[in-house]
Amino acid sequence: EGPQRRAFGAFSAEHERRRRSRFPSPGLAHLRRDGARSTFTPNGGCARIARPFYNSAVMTHGTADDLFKVAAEVRACQLCGLATGRRNAVPGEGPLHADVMFIGEGPGLNEDKQGRPFVGASGQFLTQLIARAGLKREDVFIANVVKCRPLDNRDPLPEEIIACHGYLERQITLVNPKIIVTLGRFSMASYFPGMRISTIHGQSKRLPNGRLVVAMFHPAAALHNAGLRPTLEQDFTGLKTLLDLEKVLNARQRPAADDDKSTPNGQRNFLG
Repeated sequence: EGPQRRAFGAFSAEHERRRRSRFPSPGLAHLRRDGARSTFTPNGGCARIARPFYNSAVMTHGTADDLFKVAAEVRACQLCGLATGRRNAVPGEGPLHADVMFIGEGPGLNEDKQGRPFVGASGQFLTQLIARAGLKREDVFIANVVKCRPLDNRDPLPEEIIACHGYLERQITLVNPKIIVTLGRFSMASYFPGMRISTIHGQSKRLPNGRLVVAMFHPAAALHNAGLRPTLEQDFTGLKTLLDLEKVLNARQRPAADDDKSTPNGQRNFLG
């Protein structure tokens, strides 16, 4: 076990210890599994800050209240130095149980002012790209690898990514998207380690849990380099084709028992 791995483990353990001490678990009693489609926005209130107990291996549904609790923890977080320079933390936003989740890098100046992800120029371009994929922004969940703005929009540091990792994982668990689209190299690194975004953009991989992950350039890259804009637009057009194929695949895999009235509401179709 190398020194870098030991340092990572020590930091992660300290992160978990501090989070548990500040946000004790209320247990599983508050969790519902009805699959209700509620919309989370970061400006929504939360009566109390609490860390819900979760297990990503067994929990496949959450409630809007669970997302509010994660957001409340993010807004109160002091786990890394980014907290000292932020105006607003940016938890993320979108529908509970959205079928598609976009994960970017971190908030910029406009996001820090508003507390919402992708509201600047790159956000406007992302909204256009989402439409090119046949989706609406209000139908997808948008988050970032780090929840607070790095000063001067610098790259996030490894310890900052680690500090926010637990929040992002809980959001993924609660939303339970069928497809994750990574935007840029930092969110891509978790799913395509050792790869370069310039070589795998537009490509996808199937995770053991069946979820599909698609690597994309960050929209800001096309704003800084106009030559990348056609590439991004082409990749998002390909994403629409991929979404259509996934919809057909999920429809074919639906069990015949789906029509059984004993199963409440049956199973949701992809993008249904």
